[in-house]
Parts: sequence; structure tokens; C-alpha cells
Amino acid sequence: MFPSRRLLLCLAAACLGAQPAPEALRETAGRLQKEAFRTHGAYQDLAWLCDRVGPRLSGSPQLDQAIAWAQARLQAAGLTNVHAEPVMVPHWVRGHEAAELLLPTPHRLNILGLGGSVGTPEGGLTADVVVVGSFDELDRLGAAAKGRIVVYDVPFKGYGHTVVYRHDGAARAAKAGAVAALVRSVGPVSLDTPHTGVMEYDPAAPKIPTAAITIEAATQMRRMQDRGERIRMKLEMGAQTLPDAPSANVVAELRGTEKPEEVVILSGHLDSWDVGQGAQDDGAGTVIAMEAARLLKTLGLTTRRTIRVVLWTNEENGLRGGKAYCEAHRAELGNIVAALETDSGSERIKAFSLDLRKAAPEAKATALGALKTFGPALAPFGTVDLRLGGSGADVSPMVAEGVPGIGVGHAATHYFDVHHTHADTFDKVEKDDLAHNAAALATFAYALAQSDLRFQ
Repeated sequence: MFPSRRLLLCLAAACLGAQPAPEALRETAGRLQKEAFRTHGAYQDLAWLCDRVGPRLSGSPQLDQAIAWAQARLQAAGLTNVHAEPVMVPHWVRGHEAAELLLPTPHRLNILGLGGSVGTPEGGLTADVVVVGSFDELDRLGAAAKGRIVVYDVPFKGYGHTVVYRHDGAARAAKAGAVAALVRSVGPVSLDTPHTGVMEYDPAAPKIPTAAITIEAATQMRRMQDRGERIRMKLEMGAQTLPDAPSANVVAELRGTEKPEEVVILSGHLDSWDVGQGAQDDGAGTVIAMEAARLLKTLGLTTRRTIRVVLWTNEENGLRGGKAYCEAHRAELGNIVAALETDSGSERIKAFSLDLRKAAPEAKATALGALKTFGPALAPFGTVDLRLGGSGADVSPMVAEGVPGIGVGHAATHYFDVHHTHADTFDKVEKDDLAHNAAALATFAYALAQSDLRFQ
């Protein structure tokens, strides 16, 4: 049943509520830009997080250190209600890893176990390799995969399209009788750098060891197989899953002056994989969310609604932080005006995408019109697309319950080159990009928190 015309008119009025004048917003944006580029606070924070803490996998002492550091930084910035909200998180540890090609040309391979994988038997396992380019090709092998190590040589055709082989590859190979599964790294380029990430087993199939190999290794083994050569490998993995560990989301606020119960969330995730420094994924998102709030506080820019910074735990291998927050704050979900998440690297913001899971098409169109009214405020930041689209993994439990999610889209031209690899390090980050992003995020949050606009 379609909404009545009266209902649509009421929805439009709610969406297009009172907002600050565009001229005033542009002036505010200029002030925020000037302060962000004067101090480069986000860059300094990210340098400390990467250099002094490093990679921050759930359950690790490094993540605990990052949680304590973030609270101290937010308190120093003058935010209120700074606290940690406890969450129990998975605790997977990598252990020793090694892979060696025995035939036809002996040499060692670089690998990274996938998060959640089991280890190999003590002393490792040795087996012949079969290379496939798709699940269909694996299915056509039938019994030929039994007792072998399955290698998925699947070219990168976008993260969402290709990551299914990392996530489901071990389960599918186990059903075919394989003893292990190796996945070509999910990324467009490689300098012999494997790409880790989360995987999932099927309860109906055995748990077999699984790891990522480099693009170079996967394509080499495909060539060997195409020449009819026997490929044999020894694989050693000491991975194990320990009991769940205590962790926490970090929360802080700029309290609203007139409608403090209405909340705009700015967020990124503090955890990372256990390789590299977690600079792009998602140290950058974490520090620009912190810096956006700090800029507003420093300039004395109060808002009618509350702006709340949330730094998530356990995005990478469980999403426990986002799930726990949704449950703990269920009573106030109707008062969350929007939940923003930035989790696609440090390059410049190019879009804000509105995610309305429960809205009808007509309501989404009206809400998009409301979102586009922020265009003039964002003009100082170049072309920023305001559109319907996805939001983020951590806010997704709230979005599924009807909270408007807003994804912060970055240029991400080189994001997938390095994320989840040893190469995700601070040196890839541009100082001016972080300042630009912090000011853009602060401007958007300020405009939304000052208005009466609702997206639902």
C-alpha cells in the first residue's frame, strides 16, 4: 500500500525542517577548515596511534591501549560523558605461519592466515594443490579435490564481488574434501603482500586451515597447473581461537543545547587486523571522527542536538561493538537522527550516502531531497556527492532497526591496495587529506545537529 498524499507531505515537512542559513554554514565551514589545517590534529593523532600502538586486533593488549588512549584524547579535547562501554570480543591469534612450494620449483610463499581459521596439525600438512578460478570450477572437480589444498585464483573485480572467496572459500573447499584452502589476496595489486580478513566455516563441513596468498603466488600456480605440472606444498599454521576477551566501545559527546536527546553519531572503528599499523583501516576514520568533534569544541560551536563520537571495537572479525551498542541503546534508537561511519581510508571525502533500510521508495526520495540541502554547506570541500547508498558495518545493526545510516565515502583510489596487509602503514597517509576530511565531517555534523531535519 502506497502512503497517502497527506502522509508524504507530512514526511516532507519533517525532512525539510528548519536549517541554518547556507551563508552561515559556509562561513562556519571556512573556520573549521582553517583550524584543521592550522593544527593538523588528526594527522598527529594517527601518527601516535600507528607508531606507538600499532595493529589492534580484538583481544590484543594493543587494542586495550588504543581504547585507553582514545578516552584520554577525547577528555583532553573537552568532550563530555567520555566513557568506555564494555563488550566481549572474539580473541583469535595467528601464531606461526609458513608455506613452502615443494614441487615443481621449491620456494617459500608469503601467506597470511584468515581470521577465524584453525591451525594445521602439529608439524604442518603436506598435500598436492589444485587451482580453481571459481566455485563452479571447484564443483566441477568433484572427487578430484579430495585430499588436496584448494587454491582460489580469482581476479579482483571489486571488493564486494571477490571477497566471497575469502569468506566462504574454506567452507566450500571442505565440502569437496580438501584439507586446506588458500585464497588469492582480495585486492587489485600486490608487491608480494598477502591480504588477510575474516572468514566463516559451515557447521555442516569440517574446519580446514585457510590463508591468503599473494597475487604473484596464485597466478604462478595457475600457470604451473595449466602446463600440466604437479604442484605440492607444505603448509604450517599455528592459528587458534581463545576464549572471548573484554573490550569496549569508546563514547564521548558534545551535548546539545536545545534538543540534547536527539543525537548525531560520528564514528570509526578502533580495532584493526594484526598486520601493518591499521592506518587506513580504520585509524584514519577514528581520528577524523575525534578531530571533527575537537574542532567544533575548540571553536566554541555549540549545536542544538547532541553530537556523539563512537569508536567501535571488533569491526574486523565479529562486529560485536556495533551489535552491543544497538542493544544497549535500543531505548533511544528513535532519537538517533543519523549514524555516520567513516571506514574507507584516508583519502578525501567524496560522498555522504544515506542508508534507509525500512523506508518506502517515496520516503527515500523525500529523504534524499533533504540530504541534498546540505550541498551548499559542503561547497568549500569541492564536489561531494549526496546520494542514497550504504552506510557502514558497525552502524548496520542500528540501521537494520530503522536508524538512518550515513556512509562517508572517500576517494579510496588506493585503499584496497594496502588494507588488511602489512603495507597498511602511516606513511601512505596525506596530512592535508586528514585535515580536509575532519573539517568536512565537522561541517556536515554541525549542519545536521543545528537543524530540525529528520530522514525518517
